[in-house]
Amino acid sequence: QVQLVESGGGLVQTGGSLRLSCAASGRTLSAYTMAWFRQTPGKEREFLGNIIWSSGSTYIADSVKGRFTIARDNAKNTLYLQMNSLKPEDSAVYYCAAGGAVLYGSSQGYTYWGQGTQVTVSS
Repeated sequence: QVQLVESGGGLVQTGGSLRLSCAASGRTLSAYTMAWFRQTPGKEREFLGNIIWSSGSTYIADSVKGRFTIARDNAKNTLYLQMNSLKPEDSAVYYCAAGGAVLYGSSQGYTYWGQGTQVTVSS
């Protein structure tokens, strides 16, 4: 079992930045791929990118490439999503997820999910 807890969400103005954190516990993450998703009411969950924990290789979806980056801190077992140049359309609940045997760049196969953290970007 892997437990995931997101934090760092909040209200930010257009053009601002936020860094979300996802603290993981329960198992070593070296065998996992971790990812960030977001969802707004009435829309499908959107895959933002993932990171192969063991290598640190990251994939960022085209929709947020150039503005969002994913990083991890091995010592803290924490995943990060740095979001810059935020837009009102980035407002959503953001989730982190973990899965074993998930391919680089894949939005499928995640077993464990956090509870989500709300990000609201005001215009």
